[in-house]
Amino acid sequence: MSTTKALPLLEPDAAPCCPPLSERPLTSEEAQRSAVMFKALGDPVRLRLFSLVASHEGGEACVCDISDVGVSQPTVSHHLKKLKDAGLLSSERRGTWVYYRVEPAVLAAMGRLLVRTGAA
Repeated sequence: MSTTKALPLLEPDAAPCCPPLSERPLTSEEAQRSAVMFKALGDPVRLRLFSLVASHEGGEACVCDISDVGVSQPTVSHHLKKLKDAGLLSSERRGTWVYYRVEPAVLAAMGRLLVRTGAA
């Protein structure tokens, strides 16, 4: 039984989270969605876990491969849940292990948000 859950950014008709910050001011709703993402990444352990998953060979990582980040296993699980709740990670249980992945659409949306538009 798979516990993989589709992320809002990956739905076929979903628009990217937000326009580039330099394009126009964010609406209240866009700012709220972006703040959830940045808040999740604002913790050093979460940022490190996100980086470990994103840079792992094959684009996904078993929790057994990324849990050595200087905190206890329950704390790792807590931080991974926060990243999932923010829509930054998806997961799938395979036997006794859970595999996490950062979908390319998530990284692309994050990159678009921070791109500078127009002439410099």
